[in-house]
Amino acid sequence: MDWNAEFILSLRILIAAILGALIGWERENHNRDAGVRTYMAVAVGACAFSIISNHVPGETTRIASQVVTGMGFIGAGVILQVKGRVQGLTTAATLWATAAVGMASAFGMYMLSGLTALLILGTLGLHHVPGWAQFVKKHYVRTDVSKDES
Repeated sequence: MDWNAEFILSLRILIAAILGALIGWERENHNRDAGVRTYMAVAVGACAFSIISNHVPGETTRIASQVVTGMGFIGAGVILQVKGRVQGLTTAATLWATAAVGMASAFGMYMLSGLTALLILGTLGLHHVPGWAQFVKKHYVRTDVSKDES
């Protein structure tokens, strides 16, 4: 591999790291367990695995699908049930989506990786939108049934 190719691949990992860190910074800023280091590692790892898969003949889709599956497994470990409430869904979902940011960066899809990161950040910021809490409460449908009603 020549130096130009190495430089481009390094740039792709750097972009993934920066975008992952931005998402992690938002989570860390809101006192979540997964923060800058976790999200940055997810984006960089997904990017590196995708770059590797792109250079191994016949392995591009298989390795990429394993990144997606692996992130689903990690996300499942983040989800907890505490006092009858489910916690960690947003962290699990954003970790999974951040892997997509890294993968898009690995394949040179910079606009897609940037837009995906911005959409993740925008989604995480929805609870700051005035009236969002009232909107959610108004449209929230409770799906669990207490033992007295069954």
